[in-house]
Amino acid sequence: MAMPLQRHWTTEDVRAITHEDRPWPRYELIDGELLVTPAPRGAHQLAAFEIATLLKTYSERERIGLVMLSPSDIGLRPDSITQPDVFVVPFGVAPADRVAKWSDIKSLQLAVEVLSPSSLRTDRVVKRDFYLANGVAEYWIVDLDARMFEVWFPYDETPSVHHAELRWTPSGRDPLIIDLAALFDRVETQWREISGRSV
Repeated sequence: MAMPLQRHWTTEDVRAITHEDRPWPRYELIDGELLVTPAPRGAHQLAAFEIATLLKTYSERERIGLVMLSPSDIGLRPDSITQPDVFVVPFGVAPADRVAKWSDIKSLQLAVEVLSPSSLRTDRVVKRDFYLANGVAEYWIVDLDARMFEVWFPYDETPSVHHAELRWTPSGRDPLIIDLAALFDRVETQWREISGRSV
C-alpha cells in the first residue's frame, strides 16, 4: 500500500492561516514542514518573560540589539517562518531610511526556546539545526523540569549545559551573568502564586 505524501507547505500557505488577532496556535515553517504549537503552560510564559527582562536590560546597556518575544514572523531563509520564544535582533539589520519589517531580519544574535511537552523534539533537533545553520549566533534551550539551559553555537556537536550560572558574552563584551537557580526559583514561585501548585 502506498503511503500518502506529506504536504509541502509554503510561506504563503502559512501566512494565509495565521491571524494577527490570535497569537495561538503558533505556526512555523521549516523545510516545507508546518510546525503547529499550542498555547504554552503558564510557567513557560513566565520563564520567557524573565529571560527577556534580563536580556533587555543587558542588551540596552551594552548596545547588543533589540530583545523581543514571539509571536513574530522571522524569515531567516525565504522558505521559512520561525517564532523563537525570546530572541535578540542585532542593531543595523534594517535599512536606515524606513521602519524595519520582519522580512528585514536575516540573522539573530540569540534565539531562546523554552521547552514544552509538545515541543521537545522540535526545539532540541529541528529548530536547533535550522537556527544554527541560518544566521543565529547562539541558541539556548531552557528546560524548566530539569532546571537547566543548553547552549549551542554553530558547528557544535554537543551543547554546554548550565544548571547554576550562565554567562552570555556576545561580541566579546562584559558578560551578562544569569543566576539560573534564582531564575528557576522565581518562575516556580510566581506560578505557585496563581496556580496553588508547583510547576
